[in-house]
Amino acid sequence: MTGLVPGWLFLCLMLSSLDVMAQDVTEPVASPTARPALMLANIYAEGVDLSAYWVSEKLDGMRAFWDGERLVSRGGHPIHAPNWFTAGFPAVPLDGELWMGRGTFERLSGAVRRQQPDPDDWRQIRLMVFDQPTPDATFGQRLQMLRTLIPAARSPYLRLVEQFRVAGHAELMQHLDAVIQAGGEGLMMHRDDSRYRAGRTDDLLKVKPYLDAEATVIAQLPGRGKYQGMLGALLVEDAAGRRFRLGSGFTDAERRRPPPVGSLVTFKYQGETEQGLPRFACFLRVRVPD
Repeated sequence: MTGLVPGWLFLCLMLSSLDVMAQDVTEPVASPTARPALMLANIYAEGVDLSAYWVSEKLDGMRAFWDGERLVSRGGHPIHAPNWFTAGFPAVPLDGELWMGRGTFERLSGAVRRQQPDPDDWRQIRLMVFDQPTPDATFGQRLQMLRTLIPAARSPYLRLVEQFRVAGHAELMQHLDAVIQAGGEGLMMHRDDSRYRAGRTDDLLKVKPYLDAEATVIAQLPGRGKYQGMLGALLVEDAAGRRFRLGSGFTDAERRRPPPVGSLVTFKYQGETEQGLPRFACFLRVRVPD
């Protein structure tokens, strides 16, 4: 069929193109490179020899890997930081977390995912370094190297995460309580004599007042009463195929614009019920793609 494109169809095509262009400004479109071989944490349980570990705050940010030339996400996607942000970063690999401060995850996530970085946002972001992937050195040795390397970089956007020791479980819990009361997320523990290796390991442990996991949104269930016309709960399914509801943890704004069906969300819970479902499951956030 030939002839001129009808005016209404031409307009629709133009709007569609503009919509795609608008999405390109805010969403990463570059294909991921090879995933960085990062060290991942297991869960702390009482009984671990704490004298063997360094402790730090678990920052509620976005994992970022500096390969000596550029920043990439845990999934290998380029992070579009301004050139001035990474100017002066050392030409060696660094493992860390992009962070704006406690309670700022949503804003940080939006800023980091934009292809066109917003200078005002990035001036408030820091790369908080907690390790240097040097396989032939122990964590204690790597920490000493970082304590020299980071100050020498003289970058206002590069910081070393404070590492400290605790005498035992009771002191660890005191630090955990203090972090939680201040609006933090938890603690991390690095084993002093451990080598850097990819994958989950007990050489790196996270300490939190609750467990967390991820699930896929199956349906949005309508609210009642004060939530009439908004989200009441999400029906989700976890990796084990268990389906359950998440009805708490949402702000009013999130209830008005709930996570879409098919999206991945993070929830917290406290153990499991007799039926094997997460106990007191509560929505935390939409899972940001790696």
